[in-house]
Amino acid sequence: MVAAFASHQSLFDTFNTKGRGAGRAGTPRPQLRRPPALSPSGRRRVSATGGIHLFMAKDKTIYTCNDCGATSPRWLGKCPGCGAWNTLVESAAEVAAPGKNRLGAAFSALAPSADVQPLAAIEAVDVARTPTGQGELDRVLGGGIVEGGVVLIGGDPGIGKSTLLLQAVDALQRAGLPTLYVTGEESGAQVALRARRLGITGSQVAVLAEIQLEKIIATLAAQKPAVAVIDSIQTVYSDQLTSAPGSVAQVRECAAHLTRWAKSSGCAIVLVGHVTKDGQLAGPRVLEHMVDTVLYFEGDTHSSFRLIRAIKNRFGAVNEIGVFAMTERGLKGVSNPSAIFLSQHAQPVPGSCVLVTLEGTRPMLVEIQALVDTGGVSPRRLSVGLERDRLAMLLAVLHQHAGVATGDQDVFVNAVGGVRISEPAADLAVMLAITSSLRGKPLPKGFIAFGEVGLAGEVRPAPRGQERLREAAKLGFAVAVVPKANAPKKADKAFEGLTIHAVERVDEAMALVRGLD
Repeated sequence: MVAAFASHQSLFDTFNTKGRGAGRAGTPRPQLRRPPALSPSGRRRVSATGGIHLFMAKDKTIYTCNDCGATSPRWLGKCPGCGAWNTLVESAAEVAAPGKNRLGAAFSALAPSADVQPLAAIEAVDVARTPTGQGELDRVLGGGIVEGGVVLIGGDPGIGKSTLLLQAVDALQRAGLPTLYVTGEESGAQVALRARRLGITGSQVAVLAEIQLEKIIATLAAQKPAVAVIDSIQTVYSDQLTSAPGSVAQVRECAAHLTRWAKSSGCAIVLVGHVTKDGQLAGPRVLEHMVDTVLYFEGDTHSSFRLIRAIKNRFGAVNEIGVFAMTERGLKGVSNPSAIFLSQHAQPVPGSCVLVTLEGTRPMLVEIQALVDTGGVSPRRLSVGLERDRLAMLLAVLHQHAGVATGDQDVFVNAVGGVRISEPAADLAVMLAITSSLRGKPLPKGFIAFGEVGLAGEVRPAPRGQERLREAAKLGFAVAVVPKANAPKKADKAFEGLTIHAVERVDEAMALVRGLD
């Protein structure tokens, strides 16, 4: 087609040059207008006035899943990668520059390459840890921050993420480590103002207000900090991509660049992440897979207590928990968290039972409160801090195997202090609290319970039951109802003053509690 048009264009040129002046004398021959050059695709359009206009190429768009990063050429209600609904968003397709690697030669691998060798021949070296100056944060990290490690911390807005990290990098700087605080959400003056409110004076922490990835990495290369904080990863963008900051592609690529920089340079990097309305970290799920540690900052903004929980940790235990109290001078660690999760009752009240739960490696006492009230046509089942579906299951077991009917009652269960309990060892304490509220009689003073309850009515053992009992005895509790497998086999001075009752079934536990009245 292009060759045919070139031949046609040559005829126009020949006609205009050789035939010029060949008309009648004094009458110039009209000139033919040369058509415009064809577009690369060879397409053109003739307008109503006879002019020829070229088509403008339309930018190609794709649809990317916010959860897993999978792409689709058209919008779909269900993601083809992870199966999530309504997570595909439209974005411009990235066009890779010819002959240019987006990651660069310096960031080719997360770890140095090595030859193939047997596992037994590889020397296992314990990683060195540096305390952050925050005891509760060190507990969650597994003892301190690791050289070259990447930590991702997320939480609701205003929960205290920036406050905690500013206190941590200041303590590290005062210990002699070079630190860098990169802020993309605030100016340097705002960070200095927050430091003054926290009572941090004379700090030598280097502060950089920047959101461009290339400039941040150049600053890291020049400053060579031992610890760097990026607040936050959703505000950082790379010039290699055309999408906006916070998009799936930007978050994924910027996190990959920073992770590779941490592994190659030995600089520990802490990334601050936003969360969605569902409480999940915003951005692609691969973000949590790339980093070494994932921490969640939890707590009610109306309460002064905060919980930081490890969801993933390549260098320590998962589900470890740290407790902080928000004060005028920032976040302070709470050494005895059991005190904040127990109500101070002068006398025992109906519907209250203390549970010994296990958060990571820390046994912790939490009060479970239950309220049973007369319901209507459709009784309500509401739980705060516990799974609602599990509450419905426990009510069915309570009716079937213990003869306690709550079918026409409203049942409300709450974990005091805003703590979230996910382990099944809370089953027995929840059932005893419900029975106490229904009967209107309180449990004995200094009473604790724990144990998993099965659908057949059996009481199953909880992991690390001896440690739970030692924690209860240390805090002065006098009566414990536990699964038979968790009862100590021999006398131990650590359990002095604590009377332990071992049970195997739910009905046995209910009869035992009635006998303690």
